[in-house]
Formats: sequence, structure tokens, C-alpha cells
Amino acid sequence: MLMKKSLLNVFLAVVEEKSFTRAAEKLGRTQPAITQAIQRLETELGELLIDRSGRELALTDAGRVVFEVARRQENLQRELSTRLDELRNMATGRLVIGANESMILYLLPHLIRYRCTYPKVKLVVQRSRSSEMPDLLLAGDVDFGVVSYLTGDERFLSQVLYVDHLSCVVAPEHRLADKKLLFIKDLEAETFVAHNVESPYRDAVMKAFQQQKIHLNMDIEMPTVESIRRMVQSGLGVAFLPRVCVDQDLRTGILKEIPVHELQLERKIYLLSVDKRPLSHAAKAFQELMRKDLTKASIRSEPEQD
Repeated sequence: MLMKKSLLNVFLAVVEEKSFTRAAEKLGRTQPAITQAIQRLETELGELLIDRSGRELALTDAGRVVFEVARRQENLQRELSTRLDELRNMATGRLVIGANESMILYLLPHLIRYRCTYPKVKLVVQRSRSSEMPDLLLAGDVDFGVVSYLTGDERFLSQVLYVDHLSCVVAPEHRLADKKLLFIKDLEAETFVAHNVESPYRDAVMKAFQQQKIHLNMDIEMPTVESIRRMVQSGLGVAFLPRVCVDQDLRTGILKEIPVHELQLERKIYLLSVDKRPLSHAAKAFQELMRKDLTKASIRSEPEQD
């Protein structure tokens, strides 16, 4: 069954705006016209797509299926438009990268160089959770994803972007700030400011405390790395954070890092892409820039020969 493109576009607008009224404003049409378009789409499909029984707009099971398909179609249309633009003018294009709050920091030096080299390419860094990255990549919502662990899924290609470690950080006035090395037992009485997002590194910290039979007191949980940093700076607790996220604070003395003997956790950051999917010219250019940057970094890190 073929559906007119405009009907799916209307449906996407209603779902994304969560309102018939706002969808009408976005598309420059009247609300009755939007309502009629949705009704026509439902009639053509023989399925109710929107549950109208509640106060808030909700999708039926069929509506969720249509939304996913419509979103993929929109991405394909965008890809077609982008590639045609690139054929007409190699200087244009669009690059979308998915990354969470802390992952963005690993990208910044590369993004600055990319933007300086390709100033006409539209550069979008989409804030996304690592757990969402596989679906975003497969749907075509992002060209690359930056994550701190691999999925083990053969559909994806991975490249090590950065090797970091988790830092135990405290405020300069904290009672442990002058210590050169800590053991987990030294942290039994401390309050930890934890990230309330699950990750392999959060699990590793919890497991290490369990193995030492030490209670991990996470009485403070925060939604962002920035809020965790601020709480620790205020002296309200201790935290384990990626080194790159606190690098500036450590160099300026706002925070202090203390190694923990049982928690020398290396943290590899990966750049993910979909295997066997053709990249746009903008994405290929970013991939090549990354290859050169990482090669230079590798050469600089090699020990000198006597």
C-alpha cells in the first residue's frame, strides 16, 4: 500500500511536536487540515495510530511502527538531499555525531579542526546516551557515535578514539586531599556523588567495593557530570569521573585526584559507525581527519629509541 509522502510528514510532525496545534504551526497549515490528514492516513492503513482517550498525545502499537518507518524514510530523504548537494558542491554536506555529555569532550579538538577545514559543512553533535547509540546509528539518525564500551555487534565498526581512566577526585580542603595513594578501605566513611546513569564503569566501581566488603555510600546521585563536579568542589563528597572531564579542574587546583590502589580503571573511548554502509562525503572527510589525528597521536606517544 503506497501512502503519500505528505501524510507521513504530517504524522511525523504531530508525533514530534506532541500536538496537532503545534504541528499545524510548524507545517503552516490549519489544525483541521492536520486532523483530516491523520484520519486519512489511518483510513488508508486500516489502523488507529493515535490514542485520543487521554489528555496527552499517545501512540498506539501501530502508531509506533508507522513512526519508526516514517522516521527512516525521512532520514533517507535527507540523505538523498545531502548527497545531491555534495555532488553539486563538494564543500557542502551534513555531519551528525551522537555523544553523551562527557564523550563530547573527547571530540572537541577533532571537531575544531574539522570545522576549520570544512567550514561549509553543517556540523551537528546530538546529545545521546550510549545505550541509544546502536539504534541511532542503524536508523541513520547519526553518522558516528562515541561510546565508552563496545556492543560486540558485528554490524558496527569501531575505532579507539582516546584512552582515558577514571579519576577519584576530592575538593582541595577534603581530609584525604593530601594523600598520595588510597585503598578502598580508606573510602568506607566517604559519601560518593554518583552519576545516576548506568555504565560499565559505575558497575566496576560497585563491584570493586563489594569485593573488598566495603560499603559504597552513594547518598548523592546527580544527572550530569557538571553537577557532580560542582558537588565535589563544594566538599559534599567524593566522585569517580573520567579524567578528561576534570582535567581543567585538576590543572587549576579546583579538584585533586588521588589514585585508588584497587581501582586503576582504563577507559577506552570508541568511535562507532555502521559497517558496509556508504558514508557521505562529509562523514568520509571526518573519518579521514580522525585517522590522521590518531596516527599523529600514536607517533607522539611512541618511546624514543636509544
